[in-house]
Amino acid sequence: MTRQFTKVGIVGLGTMGAGIAEVLARTGLTVVAVDVDEAGLARGRGHLDHSTGRAVAGGKLDEAARAELLARISYSTSLDALADVDLVIEAVPESMELKAKVFAELDRICRPEVVFASNTSALSITEIGVHTGRPGKVVGMHFFNPAPVLKLVEVVRTVVTEPDVVTDVVAFAESLGKSPVVIGDRAGFIANALLFGYLNHAVRMYETRYATREDLDAAMRYGCGYPMGPLALLDLIGLDTAYEILDTMYHQSRNRLHAPAPLLKQMITAGLLGRKSGRGFYTYDAPDSPTVVPDSLTPAAASSDVPTREVQRVGVIGTGTMATGIVEVFAKRGYDVVLRARSRDKAEGAVGKVRKSLDKAVSRGKLSEADRDATLARITPAVEFADLADCDLVVEAVAEELEIKKSVFQALDEVCKPGAVLATTTSSLPVIECAAATSRPGDVVGLHFFNPAQVMKLVEIVETIATSADVVATARRICIDLGKVPVHCGDRAGFIVNALLFPYLNDAVKMLEAHYADADDIDNAMKVGCSLPMGPFELLDVVGLDVSLAIERTLYLEFREAGFAPAPLLEHLVTAGRLGRKTGKGFRDYT
Repeated sequence: MTRQFTKVGIVGLGTMGAGIAEVLARTGLTVVAVDVDEAGLARGRGHLDHSTGRAVAGGKLDEAARAELLARISYSTSLDALADVDLVIEAVPESMELKAKVFAELDRICRPEVVFASNTSALSITEIGVHTGRPGKVVGMHFFNPAPVLKLVEVVRTVVTEPDVVTDVVAFAESLGKSPVVIGDRAGFIANALLFGYLNHAVRMYETRYATREDLDAAMRYGCGYPMGPLALLDLIGLDTAYEILDTMYHQSRNRLHAPAPLLKQMITAGLLGRKSGRGFYTYDAPDSPTVVPDSLTPAAASSDVPTREVQRVGVIGTGTMATGIVEVFAKRGYDVVLRARSRDKAEGAVGKVRKSLDKAVSRGKLSEADRDATLARITPAVEFADLADCDLVVEAVAEELEIKKSVFQALDEVCKPGAVLATTTSSLPVIECAAATSRPGDVVGLHFFNPAQVMKLVEIVETIATSADVVATARRICIDLGKVPVHCGDRAGFIVNALLFPYLNDAVKMLEAHYADADDIDNAMKVGCSLPMGPFELLDVVGLDVSLAIERTLYLEFREAGFAPAPLLEHLVTAGRLGRKTGKGFRDYT
């Protein structure tokens, strides 16, 4: 017979505990909330008042319903108040010692049949459960922040959790309007195990001054469609919480990628905990405020003192999707564009692709016929490299093979005028190799557009050790003129986006390979729990498993990091010809 949880206890009224209490009370349940002292209860009430007040202001709740919701929650500073509840959800800070003490005390107070759930995001449920006389009735019930908004709940079973307890907790989570996934007891569970390796990697990039905090965050927002950048997300989570989760994961996995970046410890020691302290990677106008204010690290809004080069005529080499997208972007912005292909037919065909894209924009009312015609009039098809001689900027967008790119840059070196900026759109190859193929390495820069170039806002500006400062400044000015969001980084495999994205995708494949969770649950956890636009396996199938494998091999060869080694399952799928959507079969089958 299914258990009925009508009266639920919450232990800990921080952001998570208060959010869970709100979720429970919204569905008509009676809630008993316990915190260590009156100050803790006051903070919890403040969280609830603020959250429900926002719901009223947003039209999601009326004042009468808000009053009823708040009336369902009673408060106490004693765990004894939980003597007659049906379920207890613990949401105290991430300390095993503290959680063990709470569960031992609950075991003494609550009836033997009461189920205990921990909202821990990383600690072992098994270890928590052994501090009670009922380990079979102890589960993980990991809500995501903010609990009233995010749907995912990870239900964590241990090797001794009674099956009916898992069944009943899943049914209870569904009754709250949540999307539960059931998983085993492993540090980080699904979402955090994948998320925090990525966040830690971003901190290391920042720590080594590879990119600024603003550029790291903008890269993932505009390049991957993530709702928040990694450093802003860490500020929201709390750097102390993030450190504890990473430390727990590292001690279980011994994976160096989970070892907390030293900068995290330094910031925590200095009291820079993120939004809750008013300062973390960014500075906020008050503790617990989401409003970022300028500080000493904020980039100056004023234009750079570095002069830029005049760019009016642009050459684009290539006929693929990326090349034609870049041609369209420049031509629409008023630049004269020379589109160079290997044959007249290919050049005309590429112009045809641009025309088709522009026609689609006209049919959707996003472009006038006159603007389409003017855009097309600015594009000149060409076959000879000599036709690029008077271009101020040439963008190479040929196949992602180094020898081909080097031969293109050798040819450009011979024909392009002095002072012309030479750019490559490579997404993973060393830009310096292209530069070294010329006698003018200072003029060479990476301009990594994202596909489709007409839509995606991000451009990674990749500076080699030889790139001239005025070339970098010119690249930035052009990107802004094109309506793009430029981010700066050094010439390292994967640049920012791919270097952060593909190790995370690889970790997801390893999780699947270990039979910890299936592809649907992993995708669901990352979309629902982390608000990502696509789950890792959806994204891998879209990108192409062969392309993904090539990028992962490049990252592994560059950094020699054991955790970056491509998962054998990915290698096997590529060998078997399952390359994703383009072949109809990848991690999933497509019709």
